[in-house]
Amino acid sequence: MRASRGGGLPAVALLAGLAGAAAALAAEARGPAQGPPGLAAERFPRPQRPVAGIVSDRWSSEDSREHAGEAARVLDLLGIRPGMAVADIGAGAGYYVGHLSQRVGPEGRVVAQDLDRGTLDRLGQRVARERLGNVALVLGAPHDPRLAPRSVDLALLVHMYHEIEQPYGLLANLAPALRPGGRVAILDVDGPVLAHGTPRALLSCELAAVGYREVAWHWIEARSIYLAVFEAPAEPPGPAGITPCGAR
Repeated sequence: MRASRGGGLPAVALLAGLAGAAAALAAEARGPAQGPPGLAAERFPRPQRPVAGIVSDRWSSEDSREHAGEAARVLDLLGIRPGMAVADIGAGAGYYVGHLSQRVGPEGRVVAQDLDRGTLDRLGQRVARERLGNVALVLGAPHDPRLAPRSVDLALLVHMYHEIEQPYGLLANLAPALRPGGRVAILDVDGPVLAHGTPRALLSCELAAVGYREVAWHWIEARSIYLAVFEAPAEPPGPAGITPCGAR
């Protein structure tokens, strides 16, 4: 790549930086995406099950997922439409971010959240490169998505629920970010946690423990990969009122 005169930034890099700044300004104009810290992790009961390690920032190749029509089907089932505000929790490499950005349009908003700074930085470069002006980035924590209160209509968790170290804390701290009638949608494999899945019974139990109500269940791939949808509680129980699944 040829540098600009005077030893400045290469023209492409400069344009990417300007695009990134414009995207950030456009997203910020919709109000802050990041909220104050929620309740501390140590206040919540620990899950009575294993936690899968994070091995990659993507589930599988984007080409194969596009060929299967994964994102289109999931967003259709969820009724994602222009003007909505959607959070992609554990956004990773950003496969869903671009699809969500197109669906919600210029009047909508996508909050791309992740707990790894490096992953979020790379995603930010992608957002700038693709000029996704309705996308905001948020750095969260394993127990706290750090989203602004009443800022999203839907939170989407794709192939990452089994990696959450403190599910009760994350779900409790996520609830205040959802608007009235807000939903949480979880895409995962109906299989063992250490094989990077979440059994249906375990998922339903952990969500119910924090006051979420299951409202829809869809099989995405045979009876292996599911899309589970839950309505958020108006007020989740306090940490002392949460009984971990497996401890009953």
